[in-house]
Amino acid sequence: MKSTKDIAALLDEPACEHNKKEKSGCAKPKPGASAGGCAFDGAQIALLPIADVAHIVHGPIACAGSSWDNRGTRSSGADLYRIGMTTDLTEQDIVMGRSEKRLFHAIKQAIDTYSPPAVFIYNTCVPALVGDDINAVCKSAEERWGVPVVPIDSAGFYGTKNLGNRIAGDAMVNHVIGTRDPDPLPLTVQRAEIKIHDVNLIGEYNIAGEFWHVLPLFDELGLRILCTLSGDARFREVQTMHKAEVNMMVCSKAMVNVARKLQQKYGTPWFEGSYYGITDTSQSLRDFARVLNDPDLTERTEALILREETRIRTELEPWKVRLKGKRVLLFTGGVKSWSVISALQDLGMVVVATGTKKSTEEDKARIRELMGEDTVMIDDGSPRALLKIVHDYKADILIAGGRNMYTALKAKVPFLDINQEREFGYEGYQGMLELVRQLALTIESPVWEAVRAPAPWKVKTSSLVNRENEIVNTADLSSAKPSPEGEGWVTTARMQEVEQRREQLPRGI
Repeated sequence: MKSTKDIAALLDEPACEHNKKEKSGCAKPKPGASAGGCAFDGAQIALLPIADVAHIVHGPIACAGSSWDNRGTRSSGADLYRIGMTTDLTEQDIVMGRSEKRLFHAIKQAIDTYSPPAVFIYNTCVPALVGDDINAVCKSAEERWGVPVVPIDSAGFYGTKNLGNRIAGDAMVNHVIGTRDPDPLPLTVQRAEIKIHDVNLIGEYNIAGEFWHVLPLFDELGLRILCTLSGDARFREVQTMHKAEVNMMVCSKAMVNVARKLQQKYGTPWFEGSYYGITDTSQSLRDFARVLNDPDLTERTEALILREETRIRTELEPWKVRLKGKRVLLFTGGVKSWSVISALQDLGMVVVATGTKKSTEEDKARIRELMGEDTVMIDDGSPRALLKIVHDYKADILIAGGRNMYTALKAKVPFLDINQEREFGYEGYQGMLELVRQLALTIESPVWEAVRAPAPWKVKTSSLVNRENEIVNTADLSSAKPSPEGEGWVTTARMQEVEQRREQLPRGI
C-alpha cells in the first residue's frame, strides 16, 4: 500500500507549469454528481492497451466488472488484453487471510494458460486495506516462473483517475522501461538516402484504431516508433522506450511523469502535441523534425505536409459548405478539450463552450488561446446544466462521451460520441474526413425533424379541418333549441348527424 508521502510525490509534478496549486488525492465529492473514475480505473485504462500482457485485477469481482475491452482501443495482432482476469476475492478470503495465496495461484494460471510475455497486477482497495504485499508476491512469482510480473499499486481510494494514470506510468518506468534494447532495424526497411530516427508516443491509446491513420506518415518520414504507450503496444516495445531520440506527449500530460523521468534518466527530450485536426497534425510532425534537428527530415516533413494538407482540404471542401457556421457544445476532457476545438475550427464550425472537468491547467490555457479569454468552460456536467447551455447558446450538436448520449437524445439534440467508447477514429488528416462525415450524418439526419414535430395524431391538416367545419355548418339545425342551462344551441338530430359524418373522416381527427 502506498504511503501518504508516495501519493504526494506523484501529485507533485515538476514538469507541470501549474505545479504550485493545492493538490489532493481524492476529488471533493459533490452531491448529486458522479465522482468519476478512481485511481485503479485510471491505471488500468492507461496500461490495458498493451495487447500481449495478462492483466490481473487483484480484488473483488466488482472491480473487474467492466474490464473486458473497456477502452475501445484496437490491436493489430495480440488480443490477450481483451480477456478480463481477476482474483475474485470474497469475504472468506479476507477473513481467512487467503488473498495473497489467491493472487499467487492466479499468476500461475495466467502463465500456464496464455504464456504471456509479462503479467501486470493491479492492486485495488480491499487488498490494500488488509495489507497485501503485492510487491513480494510478484517478486516471488517472477522468480518461480521466469516471467516478468509487474505490481501496479493503484488502490481506488488513493485518488482520481489522473493520479491512476501517473501510478501506471511510474510502474512502467520503475519496472519495465530500460530492461531490453530495441531490435536491429530490418534490412528491408533501411533506405540509404534517409536516416531512420527512433521515437516514442506517450499517452496515445489508438482508440478505434485512429492512430493507424497517422502511422503511414511516420513510415514515409523515416520515424520508427519504438513504442506508443500504450495503444497497440507490446511488452517488448515498452521495454525499449529508453532508446528513443525524442518523446511526444499526447494525452493531456496525464503521464507526463514518464516523459519527465525519461528525460532525467536518459536525456530524452519531449514535447506535447495532438493529431486531432489538420493544424495540430501538421504542427506535431514539424515538432518532431525540430527537436531531432535534422535538416533533411525538416525538408521532407514540409513537403509531406504541403501534399497532405492540399489533398485533405480539397476533399473536405464539399463537407465544409454543409457544416460551416454550425454551433457545437463540446463536453469532454483532457487533450480532446482543446485539440478537437482546433479540428472543428478547421471545418468552419463554432464551438460555443467546452468541458474542462478532467482538463489540466495547460489544457485550459490552450482553450483560451484558441477561443479567447471570454470562452465558456464547463465544469458541471449534469444533464440540466448541459441542456441549459445547449438552449442558451443555440447549439446544433452536443459532442461528448457516451454517458451524455441519453441526455442529448431525450432532449432531441444531435449527439456525437467523442470519448473512448466510439467506433470511429478521428486522428490525422484522414481522420478529419471521418469526423466531418459523422458530424454531417448526425446533424442532417432526418430523425431530428421527425422527433421534434408533433405526433401525427395530434395534428389536423387544413383540408381536414375545412371538411370538419363544413360538416358542422351544413348540419340540420331546424330542431335546435336553446339549452336549459343557457350554454348554446343543442339538438339531438344535429349531434347525431355530426357524429355520423365524423366517422367518415380519416382516423386520427
